[in-house]
Amino acid sequence: MALKQYLQFKLSQKLSPQQIQLMKLIQLPTQAFEQRLKQELEENPALDTGKESDNSEDNFDEFDNTEDYNDSETIEAEDINVDEYLSDDEIPDYRTRANNYSSDDEEKSVPYAAGTSFTQHLINQLNTFRLSEQEEEIAYFLVGSVDESGYIRRSLSDITDDLAFTQNVYTTEEEVEKVLKVVHQLDPAGVGARNLQECLSIQLGRKEQNPDVELASAIIDKGFEQFTKKHYKKLMQKFSINEEQLKDAIEEIERLNPKPGGSYAGNNKIVEHIVPDFAIKIVDGELDLTLNGRNAPELHVSREYNNMLKGYKDSKEKSKAQKDAVMFIKQKLDAAKWFIEAVRQRQQTLFVTMSSIMNYQKEYFLTGDERKLRPMILKDIADEIEMDVSTISRVANSKYVDTPYGTKLIKEFFSESMTNDQGEEVSTREIKKILETVIEEENKKKPLTDEALSKILKEKGYPIARRTVAKYREQLDIPVARLRKEL
Repeated sequence: MALKQYLQFKLSQKLSPQQIQLMKLIQLPTQAFEQRLKQELEENPALDTGKESDNSEDNFDEFDNTEDYNDSETIEAEDINVDEYLSDDEIPDYRTRANNYSSDDEEKSVPYAAGTSFTQHLINQLNTFRLSEQEEEIAYFLVGSVDESGYIRRSLSDITDDLAFTQNVYTTEEEVEKVLKVVHQLDPAGVGARNLQECLSIQLGRKEQNPDVELASAIIDKGFEQFTKKHYKKLMQKFSINEEQLKDAIEEIERLNPKPGGSYAGNNKIVEHIVPDFAIKIVDGELDLTLNGRNAPELHVSREYNNMLKGYKDSKEKSKAQKDAVMFIKQKLDAAKWFIEAVRQRQQTLFVTMSSIMNYQKEYFLTGDERKLRPMILKDIADEIEMDVSTISRVANSKYVDTPYGTKLIKEFFSESMTNDQGEEVSTREIKKILETVIEEENKKKPLTDEALSKILKEKGYPIARRTVAKYREQLDIPVARLRKEL
């Protein structure tokens, strides 16, 4: 087979390290961005926040957008033009920063309260019971098997086997169940239950007994399946009661806690706090958008590195150690320049994107009525600000905006569209809001089926099929008509 040579022209798109860095910064929410900023400050000594420096003027010129630095290139110290990094002009300090914000801005941090864990809370209660050594070990193991909701979701046979293999405690299922009844006496009521039925039964058993509570206990113990499916007529027939008695018993059940573990106020779970990236306010009837100051850090190049370069430039004899040092300094200065530029572009991208979204959904932000939300997809915003759809997606997926109507995830403002009976494009969010309103106003004794909801929406000018109604209802986390039934 003969060998042939030929020329081929090929275009390929390749992201530079700086572009990759920018994309990663854009997708970070405020708190993650602050962590990334802290990491960069620790790794690059040439980068400084300026909070520890004085207000005197630097002799360091702002970086120009020069060609990208490539670590694979061999650069000699003599090839570095120090004048590119230094200037004899008196450059104000603010010129070397990525952005300004007041140094007096308060840095708010949320303290975390230390407390006793849920498991330790249960163990402390176990210490008040008289148990044998083996029973105590079984009780501790059972308490350790309780999940965050307060349930033990393992079979007694599995627990018995684990006690033998991991704790060297040989016992029987009967003894484990006996100790489990002790765990059931712990607070909060219902803890250690193996399923919802047992959890509700334990809580009812701890309540002061009266006819309503006794009937509620009988319903849970003997008619739980009919109760969960809301077959109220079958329950009335089974227990020979009238509708009023059943209603009182169900009210007792509804007061119970299906997740007793969640009611423990002393647990020390760290709560995730949302920090909005933007704030929208209505000022004199117009929308005012601001970027969170924590997204606009004060960054500039360290003065010490500036002085090092000046020292290298002024020295007559340049040793090998000095040449190696200036190579290291150049790399750190280039990295600092790229990071400062990436932060600046991140701020600009976030602001431009959110500004476009705000103007697109102006009617909603002025009124707070979700029915005013216009159909909007990522491409609509991307075309308007001439950016890539992936960039808009990075901004929308993880950023929050503080509005007069609460803190919202930006991607919630995006929705698909459908055509109403007048040929107008309307947002699916608008239809869901109307559907939610119709269900809230329905007669709970005779809830509307999906077919009936579809007819009502058609009458309101939204011709959608029953299957679509079912899909929207599930997205709104609304159960089917049978499970919405009330006495």
